[in-house]
Amino acid sequence: MRTPIAWLNLVHEKTRLVVAIAGVAFAVILVFMNLGFLGSLAKTAALIYNQINADIFLVSPQALEITTTKAFPIERIYQAAGVPGVERTMPLYVGYLQWRNPITRQSRAMFVYGINPNDPVFVMPELRSPENQAALRRWDTVLIDRLSRPEFGPQDIGTVTEAGRRNVTIGGQYSMGGGFASDGTLIMSDQNFRRYLAPIPLNLINLGLIKLEPGADPQQVKAELQRILPKDVLVFTRQEIIERDRDYWISATSIGFMFTMGVIVSLVVGVVIVYQILYTDIASHMKQYATLKAMGYNKRFLFALILQEAIILAVLGYIPGFIIAVGLYELTTRATAGGLPIGMEVSRAVLVLVLTILMCSISGLISVQKAVTADPADVF
Repeated sequence: MRTPIAWLNLVHEKTRLVVAIAGVAFAVILVFMNLGFLGSLAKTAALIYNQINADIFLVSPQALEITTTKAFPIERIYQAAGVPGVERTMPLYVGYLQWRNPITRQSRAMFVYGINPNDPVFVMPELRSPENQAALRRWDTVLIDRLSRPEFGPQDIGTVTEAGRRNVTIGGQYSMGGGFASDGTLIMSDQNFRRYLAPIPLNLINLGLIKLEPGADPQQVKAELQRILPKDVLVFTRQEIIERDRDYWISATSIGFMFTMGVIVSLVVGVVIVYQILYTDIASHMKQYATLKAMGYNKRFLFALILQEAIILAVLGYIPGFIIAVGLYELTTRATAGGLPIGMEVSRAVLVLVLTILMCSISGLISVQKAVTADPADVF
């Protein structure tokens, strides 16, 4: 049996080994968290659109994503209603409203959806309950997302507070989540939306929702809509608008850039930490490495030896880093509004393991130069 020199080198100094594992685990945790937040950006976009009862969406060319939409004429959905394959068209109004905490009297921005109560805009079953349907039709009454942040104050049915300097009553609840765009959401009737966000007219809408007939081809209907509609609207299928919003959050916002840079910086930190550990280990065993060279062991053997140490460190550091990251994911989900979708995924776990091995291997290849270039005669 061959002597496991790489393993024995690492366990010879147990304190140094523990420090090395902690350093690798720290880098692994940072990579997991940044990749998790990046992944949640895409999931948040999908989460919102998957709650909307539409197959095709009409938006203004000036819209960046759902919370920054620009208004366009409601006539566009009337034109779309005559296209073969279209079952129903519905307007959706969106905007921000200052919501006052009835306890602290502090105001925070709440994201609002305005809908026609007769339209099945959302797929959430609780919105179709008689109580919520009746609440939608009452003046100065809204439905509140029970996943909204507690900073908005009491969210019990019957609570009265202020929104946009008008009295408002919570008439019902639902569960959706606001993601990165907002800490809380409301749903109200289009008539209430017009009053609370005046002077917005109802003949200008923010999204046009198109529900297709069973069996209709979304791409064919989309092509026909693009042909007949003016250039003041863009036409997207559900998957296309999800990808559009996802690309916006990841590529065009500081949030996406920050998390991407976080991954890169985390890997660089890991490379430096592992390099310091391996370099110190090599320096303390220079006589042994010089002896191996004097005995005839070539550079390839030394490279393989240090790479083995690096891979062992990668695996030993990955395990606690993975376990801690899973716990932090759960903690983040509970602490954020709507439960940020940041759960562990198999693909991400495998990716981070590969990145960790690559990170440690780079450190090993850099640090091994000291052992390779050492002259046995100089060492002794």
